[in-house]
Amino acid sequence: MGLGLAGCATIPAETEGDASVSAPMTGEDAVVADLVSRMSLERKIAQLIQPQINSFTPDDMERYRFGSYLNGGNGGPYGDEYAAASEWLRYADEMYDASVLPLSNGEPVIPTMWGTDAVHGHTNVVGATIFPHNIALGATGRPDLVRQIGAATAAEIEVTGIDWNFSPTVAVAQDDRWGRTYESYSEDADIVAEMGAALVEGLQGRPGDADFLGTGRVIATAKHFFGDGGTDNGVDQGEVTGDIDELLALHGRPYPAAIAAGVETVMASFNSINGRKMHGNRDLLTDVLRGEMGFDGLVVGDWNGHGQVAGCEVTDCPQSLLAGLDIYMVPDDWLGLMETLIAQVGDGTIPMAVVDDAVTRVLRVKYRAGLLDENAPRPSARGVAGRFDMLGSPEHRAIARDAVASSQVILKNDGVLPLAAGANVLVAGSAADNIGQAAGGWTLTWQGGVELDRDLFPNAESIWEGLNSAVSANGGSAILSEDGSFTARPDVAVVVFGEEPYAEFAGDQRDLAFRDDEGLELLRSFAAQDIPTVAVFLSGRPMWMNREMNVADAFVASWLPGSEGGGIADVLTGARDATGRLSFSWPATCEGEPLNGPEGALFAVGYGRSLSDTSATPVLNEDCGPLEAGPANDWFSAGRLADSVTASSMDAPLPNLIGRVATLAARGVDRNAQEDSRELAFTTGGTLKLEGESDANAYRIEYLLEGRPTAAVTLTSGDSTFDITQGLSIGAGKGWREMVLTTSCLPDLGNTLELDTVNPLTIRIASISRVDVAEGTECSF
Repeated sequence: MGLGLAGCATIPAETEGDASVSAPMTGEDAVVADLVSRMSLERKIAQLIQPQINSFTPDDMERYRFGSYLNGGNGGPYGDEYAAASEWLRYADEMYDASVLPLSNGEPVIPTMWGTDAVHGHTNVVGATIFPHNIALGATGRPDLVRQIGAATAAEIEVTGIDWNFSPTVAVAQDDRWGRTYESYSEDADIVAEMGAALVEGLQGRPGDADFLGTGRVIATAKHFFGDGGTDNGVDQGEVTGDIDELLALHGRPYPAAIAAGVETVMASFNSINGRKMHGNRDLLTDVLRGEMGFDGLVVGDWNGHGQVAGCEVTDCPQSLLAGLDIYMVPDDWLGLMETLIAQVGDGTIPMAVVDDAVTRVLRVKYRAGLLDENAPRPSARGVAGRFDMLGSPEHRAIARDAVASSQVILKNDGVLPLAAGANVLVAGSAADNIGQAAGGWTLTWQGGVELDRDLFPNAESIWEGLNSAVSANGGSAILSEDGSFTARPDVAVVVFGEEPYAEFAGDQRDLAFRDDEGLELLRSFAAQDIPTVAVFLSGRPMWMNREMNVADAFVASWLPGSEGGGIADVLTGARDATGRLSFSWPATCEGEPLNGPEGALFAVGYGRSLSDTSATPVLNEDCGPLEAGPANDWFSAGRLADSVTASSMDAPLPNLIGRVATLAARGVDRNAQEDSRELAFTTGGTLKLEGESDANAYRIEYLLEGRPTAAVTLTSGDSTFDITQGLSIGAGKGWREMVLTTSCLPDLGNTLELDTVNPLTIRIASISRVDVAEGTECSF
């Protein structure tokens, strides 16, 4: 961070020469202890509160003196998420200046620090280098390269005056249906541990080295402790079940490596472990992480994660601090939580010693980062701050291009690769010239997007642009035709297609079937014209690609490569050999059951072809139950209840699912069109019953729930009853979700469906349908 460490200080022992008195504290211990001893309760609690820039101002910083703050995935300085880098730096100065103004009561001033999610480069900022996501980096097998990426990312972060990166994610993803699979380096915990430690060293420098947390370095975060990659059915923020020692052996394995690499912060996970939310789990946050693993940095919460702890609300959760959380990430409700925590220390709910311990850990990290040095400069005067030419610099882009090329995994090649010199190449697919799609989530906005304007990527090269340049340099010609049409017959067609961007729970899937047929139809069209094809598949996870692999002459897993499309061209044209190898098992079937190992895999971890490997690929089975399921039998859709379906509550009819009875008020609300959905407001003991006809073996319900249930909610079908309280709690606050109910949770599932609530509950419903799903499909929310 370009600051150097604070000077040493000594607090003298009270009785010199008394053997019963501890030795004098020196260095960081003395500085931190002195500061804590002179801070008021209000200032201590402020160190434990982390708001987001969308919801507070520099004036609030001056008034409350928060220990840290963050920008969310959709937040930018002065309300502009696409602000110029200079505005990010100016805002960092304003917040810092507000945090160090003298206090009237003579208390010590403690500089604040700014945290950001720079998970594949400093990608909240226009012009920054966009590196491949972690799943691609795992495929490179190169921790040295990951270390370079960390250093380049840290430098670009410091350019804008930010102190702290919420990265790396060291999840060991076990179910590829999880929407954060691409944030995991591998299903293999050893690969994750090695890569995660390398990124930590790249971001912070190596402990003991002269540049540790010095110029061009930032604070790193290992996340999310722990088990985020092991939730049942791959549901984000969901439940992890199993023997705790076995879970720690797998999902906890990357943390000792990150701690040995010097990681200064760890982020608590949203998920539960055997029914207990991590944000309130003292056994794991304190006894295991700090006790057994020896972590001495700070533990930061995730976005309002403390509010999911049993008995907690966003503004009221002493359980998290008592469990070992040091900083509450409370983006919007910071004042309410701050006031509650102060009151809870006052009434004895939270011992002052617990507060002091947490504040000590926060200040210890600030000390190591140089923020407590009495001569510490404001953000714009540190290290490489203001060197805007470093954002997307040629040197950093070269590292990114190396990472892209190193991560390409060839799964099939009948000899069409490398592309022949002098070839006439047609590049097809809507993703070919779309950097937003190649970059994936966490790019300029939280969810990323294919609609992001090309002007937002000034330091980038699309896949089409990279191929055009490489093919031309190789004596050939290239044309871009998204729909595959042409006038001059090409020698070969490169079809670029894949998943559209998503982040976190928005990417959760119920199976691994890829339902966008654009790429498949293009490949089939070219095959019908006897034009050789290369499939370039962009995705955040391995997916069932049997149909596409059968029809393509070559198939390349390109993951989410980011801003350097030329790295893909390097491999396709043979300028570099293909060295990428799978760090995740590739599925042979589409249903999506957890796949970790060779059994059931089409290609195992470690698989990948060199360009010279043109051995035949057998014809693959194209059967996929989820894709072959019959059309849905809609019970409620487009604002209408089907004629054959009745709705009632306590035997009182609800025509077209609208009306008011004793324990339920149902009204029409807008989702995509006027009153195309229903809001169901249940009072105490509320109930709703639907009856219809269908031979399908599952229910699918589109729903939206703002707040978690406060008591049991059950569903009954036939003679089966299932408690959905936990499932709804996972889905609450995440926008529109899909609930799938099968015989896995309702064995006697039939043509009646009844919902019962103990406490009041308000939920919105957009559709209810009966569908056929593959045998064994789990219930999901």
